[in-house]
Amino acid sequence: MPPSTPAGHSRHKAVPPAAANAAAASFAVLEAQLGYLSEAETDMVRKAYKFADEAHLGQMRKSGEPYITHPIAVAGLCTEWKLDAQALAAALLHDAMEDCGVTKIELIERFGSQVAELVDGLTKLDKLEFNTREENQAESFRKMLLAMARDVRVILIKLADRTHNMRTMGDMPRSKWGRIASETLEIYAPIAHRLGLNQIYRELQDLAFKHLLPWRYAVLTKAVSRARNRRRDLIQKVQADVEAVFAQAKMDVRISGREKTLYSIYKKMDEKHLSFAQVTDIYGFRVIVPSVIDCYTALGWLHQIYKPVPGKFKDHIAIAKVNGYQSLHTTLVGPSGVNVEFQMRTEGMHLVAESGVAAHWLYKEHESASAQSERLGTQWLQSLLDIQTETRDAAEFWDHVKVDLFPDAVYVFTPKSQIMALPRGATVVDFAYAIHSRVGDHAMAARINGDQVPLRTELKNGDVVEVITAPVSAPNPAWLGFVRTGRARSKIRHHLKTMAQTESVELGEKLLSQALRAEGIDKLPSDEENDQIIWDKLLRFTGNRNRADLLMDIGLGKRIASIVAKRLTALLSERGQKPDALLMTRERFTAHESISQGAITLDGSENASVVYSRCCRPLPGDDIVGYLGRGEGLAVHTRDCATARKLEHKDSERFIGVEWSDELSRSFETAINVSVVNGKGVLARVAGALAVAETDIVHVDMGSDSPQDMAELKFVIAVRDVAHLEQVLRHLKRTPSVVRAERQTHKGNAPA
Repeated sequence: MPPSTPAGHSRHKAVPPAAANAAAASFAVLEAQLGYLSEAETDMVRKAYKFADEAHLGQMRKSGEPYITHPIAVAGLCTEWKLDAQALAAALLHDAMEDCGVTKIELIERFGSQVAELVDGLTKLDKLEFNTREENQAESFRKMLLAMARDVRVILIKLADRTHNMRTMGDMPRSKWGRIASETLEIYAPIAHRLGLNQIYRELQDLAFKHLLPWRYAVLTKAVSRARNRRRDLIQKVQADVEAVFAQAKMDVRISGREKTLYSIYKKMDEKHLSFAQVTDIYGFRVIVPSVIDCYTALGWLHQIYKPVPGKFKDHIAIAKVNGYQSLHTTLVGPSGVNVEFQMRTEGMHLVAESGVAAHWLYKEHESASAQSERLGTQWLQSLLDIQTETRDAAEFWDHVKVDLFPDAVYVFTPKSQIMALPRGATVVDFAYAIHSRVGDHAMAARINGDQVPLRTELKNGDVVEVITAPVSAPNPAWLGFVRTGRARSKIRHHLKTMAQTESVELGEKLLSQALRAEGIDKLPSDEENDQIIWDKLLRFTGNRNRADLLMDIGLGKRIASIVAKRLTALLSERGQKPDALLMTRERFTAHESISQGAITLDGSENASVVYSRCCRPLPGDDIVGYLGRGEGLAVHTRDCATARKLEHKDSERFIGVEWSDELSRSFETAINVSVVNGKGVLARVAGALAVAETDIVHVDMGSDSPQDMAELKFVIAVRDVAHLEQVLRHLKRTPSVVRAERQTHKGNAPA
């Protein structure tokens, strides 16, 4: 800040503002409005004032006033809604965490966890930046602000804060007016309306209009002032007529004038392309009556003295607005043909119309719940007012509000501050697919608010989510277990299906090539035109639509590669291509005698086309065989697996040679049985031994719950190969309490 002017130079002029500032910065201004609180509650607010005053000491507002005047004004606005002591304390402290370095822990120690939570909620809302003017973004932002506030008092304090900032915006640089006024008009005024805070809604609209379009605001202000002067006699005559008719009917009513806000007049002129003279319903009256029946009676009397405008009657009592607003509306043709709107409502409806959700606190000293029910009428507001006012459980109150305020959605940011709405419970993967299917397909990792998180992490309101992609990454079938959106689910399934088909085609090509080599032909016919005739004849024989379809059928085991290879060899022979006898001999007899095709190499990178059977769980180092099931792809078994032996006995032509690659791409699952002496901490010791042996536990089954001296633990673990498994078993056998550790086998009658 620039240095202040020397005191001697400016003392004469500065005294009145200084005195005014001192008055505005004192607790006395606020204390006069705390009559509805107990002495202990007032004392809590006083403590919050003192703490805030010390925290903001030396800070000034742009107007030159001490900064504490702003929190006092915000708290003062909250007293109009009769908010509790905790909310008023939070209003006084709402900038302390952000501007003064006060910690949440410090607030908890001094004022309790509820006040600290309220201040923390306000601080988080302040950190959100509104960087776009798009209408859908504004709607998402409004919903997100509501969703983020677990306690409705956070939103009420925030609206009070924004209202005071708008009232004092004249002290801000003009360069900031446009952004702040737009934000107020598009975000905060609609929130006030959504919560039924009509007075704040109207004021925020007019203040935003004044600073966003100052010239139009000035012109319209003069026009309304002139019209008010011209029509003063007319309005007085209408009021006299109305009072006379209600006196005649002996009805107890309270009549007040109502003028359209400048912004609503401007908006109507803009949207309907009207001149100011064409806007006829600038003035209106509110008729406050004792009961709901009186609303309809008053309507009847009004229609006796003035004719209603057709189509301008609305019954918001029978069908309340979503924010709980209730009134009868009618527009009548008054003297000189001027249209005048009337609103009939009870005191309770009027309170809700002006204060919305804040009526929860305003009603606390009013009549019984049954009387409230009659006056408020709507089920939604009744559910709010039914909450015990003694406890004032704001969290429960807000849960009720949330049911109607917005759907079960979570609102998050992209790194570029675009807002995305997703279902509650959505994960990083859902977010990735919501951005683009390519982002989802190649998602590898993610950061939320700058921290590395797993892809299955659930998103929370206000999270900034960054998805890290890699060209080699692909959807994992496990993602289907945690995604929430239909888009993500369908995209993952589509990708997995396409990937399975591609892999099946590749496997089919490999199998057919090997089967053809066993028939003495070195390689498959090419895709070129001169070989197309051969393929066409082969497809007529197999009944497939195209080459890829045939190869996929072979890869899925729907067709036997050796049979197709024999037919292809015959077709090539007709064209004059003779089998190579030497190649045929080498391919047929280098492999095991029961297998008629060359071996396929496995390294663990195969996905849907190759399955490592759960019955025997083969590991690198095991002697293995491959069974080409019908439509199931290639199943790999250990050679001594009982299931494989049964299949080989009845379906031997479907077995093909498989072998392990020298370079493996991952670990493999196997099952082990561990017998232990039962006792405290045994499972923890066994799990610790497995961790030391560098293996991951995939699943554990502890068997019977009945206490016995011995227990049988069954583990599924991930190991590199047979040698690694043997190392794990040796380590387990040396562990205290372990009697026996061995691999589960599925050998049937084979020797153990």
